[in-house]
Amino acid sequence: GTKGRQEIIDLVKTVEQLEAAKSVMATLAKEGKTVLFVGGKVEIAALVKKAAQEIGAPYVAARWLGGTISNWSEIKKRIDRLAELAEKGTAGTLSKQHTKLELVKIGREQKRLTERLDGITALTKRPDALLIVDTKHEKHAVKEANDAGIPIVAIMSSDCDLREAAYPIVANDTSRETVQLILSELVEAFARGQAG
Repeated sequence: GTKGRQEIIDLVKTVEQLEAAKSVMATLAKEGKTVLFVGGKVEIAALVKKAAQEIGAPYVAARWLGGTISNWSEIKKRIDRLAELAEKGTAGTLSKQHTKLELVKIGREQKRLTERLDGITALTKRPDALLIVDTKHEKHAVKEANDAGIPIVAIMSSDCDLREAAYPIVANDTSRETVQLILSELVEAFARGQAG
């Protein structure tokens, strides 16, 4: 709850929630499931990206791309197109087949796709679960995941709706230190699950 403008968080409950979430993360890893990390808030985006990269997980550390879950087939086409452009660029076949103007347009397309799809280019199917930092800020990701029946592990402040996440962890989601600590615990649990 809140007292005045100050948030009051029950740390005993937070620890219980964290333990439950760690157990889920370990199980997901053991079963070879994909967890998509989501956190585009400026102050924590870098932490989300780093945590995901530690375990080779996909991530969205910028604005949520609408349809990432609800319109997966279309997003997958964009990922495939980006891979195709990168492959042709590496092979050097683009410059042989296109005019300078076409190459500029292709370059722009590749840049735009890279910016939008950064972090999810390795996704081959819809994620099995989402790890979201601040469900209020990431309301579109929450809605898409809930509509698709994809479970959510979430680090969220007490002003968020706890029903939005299957595994809520109530903590100060604007504190870099808090978010970093919880993310590192969850990543560690996932890594343990991967190791078997």
